[in-house]
Amino acid sequence: MTQSFFQTFILLILVTDPFGNVPLFAAALKDTPVQRRPRIVVRECAIAFLLLLVFMFFGQHFLAALHLSPVALRIGGAVILLIIAIRMIFPHPDGVLGRSEHGGEPFIVPLAIPALAGPSALATVLLFSSGSLSETMVHVAALAAVAVVWLAVFLSAERLQQKLGPQVMTAFERLMGLILTAMSVEMLLGGIREFVKTL
Repeated sequence: MTQSFFQTFILLILVTDPFGNVPLFAAALKDTPVQRRPRIVVRECAIAFLLLLVFMFFGQHFLAALHLSPVALRIGGAVILLIIAIRMIFPHPDGVLGRSEHGGEPFIVPLAIPALAGPSALATVLLFSSGSLSETMVHVAALAAVAVVWLAVFLSAERLQQKLGPQVMTAFERLMGLILTAMSVEMLLGGIREFVKTL
């Protein structure tokens, strides 16, 4: 399935859910000195971006090594996306990504992984690796644009949360969950159609 820059950008925004992760970033950085927070945000976003980029370029080799078909990955990724979307619409006590207990300055977990480069995001970029070179470049550009959005959102996370309030943030996350539900169902149906063609 060929996707435009805008489609890829929107899908990655929904999958990585930067606005929904604002409370997580704010909570994880609350005990960190204020002057260090921007550096940590940039570091975590860079780690997540590089990990997703690696999966995007080497996804086909990863699939081949595990003897997985792109159709199976597409259907599996759609199921994961659907579960994430349902947890966004109907909040779970442990949050969308589950409970994370850790101390000290956050490093890789839980901000880079799984908040940004979680299972659903990794499964999504693996799907992108099956396209042509020109399509892959479009996907890389979209991922880079999404990383810029991450930085803009998380560098202003505390101010954003204070200005919008918890109710608006919750409503926004549920709206994103609804859109992601529709996109995951469409991805699931597309995978089923491709599977039926192989029978």
